[in-house]
Amino acid sequence: MSAISYGILSTYPPTQCGLATFTAALADSLADTETSSRSSSPVGIVSIVDFPHEAPADPNVTHRWVRGAPRAGIHAATALNRFDVAIIQHEYGIFGGRDGGDVLEVVHALTVPAIVVMHTVLTNPTTHQRAILQALAHMSAVVVTMTQTARRRLVDLYSVDAAKIRVIPHGADDNRRPLKYEAGDPLTRTPLILTWGLLGPGKGIEWAIDAMGHIADLRPAPQYRIVGQTHPRVLERQGEDYRASLANRARLLGVTKSVHFDARYLGRSELSRMVRQADVVLLPYDARDQVTSGVLIEAIAAGKPVIATGFPHARELLSSGAGIIVERQDSNSIAAALRRLFTEPGLAVDMEAEARRIAPDLLWPAVGRQYRAIGEDLLRADSTLATA
Repeated sequence: MSAISYGILSTYPPTQCGLATFTAALADSLADTETSSRSSSPVGIVSIVDFPHEAPADPNVTHRWVRGAPRAGIHAATALNRFDVAIIQHEYGIFGGRDGGDVLEVVHALTVPAIVVMHTVLTNPTTHQRAILQALAHMSAVVVTMTQTARRRLVDLYSVDAAKIRVIPHGADDNRRPLKYEAGDPLTRTPLILTWGLLGPGKGIEWAIDAMGHIADLRPAPQYRIVGQTHPRVLERQGEDYRASLANRARLLGVTKSVHFDARYLGRSELSRMVRQADVVLLPYDARDQVTSGVLIEAIAAGKPVIATGFPHARELLSSGAGIIVERQDSNSIAAALRRLFTEPGLAVDMEAEARRIAPDLLWPAVGRQYRAIGEDLLRADSTLATA
């Protein structure tokens, strides 16, 4: 079989969001000859933008879908139909129309098989949100989720045909470095705690800052770095009020010397350097039903111990010992986990070793191979997917 071409519908850099970063990495892994014994696969992006000339020219972008433009969905479908397989990245908020319903116009007009990647699978969707996901699943050849939890939800709550669903991890760069800890010894240098991602309410940073007050007696004193721009929607509604409230909270608790804000959106290379420096990644999220976390995947793929609240993806990925699950909105629980990690002999090295054991299947080359395998199966006349 000759190299299969893929057209991907999504936000895309320079748009600064997790989905755009994901799409760029997926495109690279599909086009990388190291992910397959076959020749490089042509990959093109149909990027979602608000204005026709929002982004500079990019050779990877074959078409721009301008939200709200007349017949924009039809034109996007025409661009995707030039490829062998279409990959639709689905998040409700990136498409035009109510609950992003304009995506259905695109998928309905496709003449090539579609892989729909479900980044969000809500447990309590509105009737309209449920209808959109069900329609997407019905019109697609394959539905990809990133966790077993999301797969179960699609089957149990959305009545999606289980035979259509494939579970493929989010994907991450290889940021593993030599082990930092000596087995059996607690960490003896200044520990670095890292949280990153777009900043906004719901990330639980308040409780992490409070936890820093509870471990202020540790020596050397742990440092907590919070990296990321304020989420564009939060910035539009509230400006930097939320970030200011967090900084004020640190001042009131007397932990300003150990809590550091970095209000940048980091590119992949700079983020890689940041993650390598960390001793533990902290995910204090308020969410109860988050089924996909790119930050969690990046942390484990880098071989980092993780402390996270018990959202589904964390419970699924950390169950074998790569991290510690803590209570939501509970600074004492977070502090106790951090204290254990930094003082209990052998714990950090054991957690890092388990993260490293899991990591290979989460790296982009492995993820790219799984997407390419689906594409090859879709285009084989005798495959079950092609005839479904």
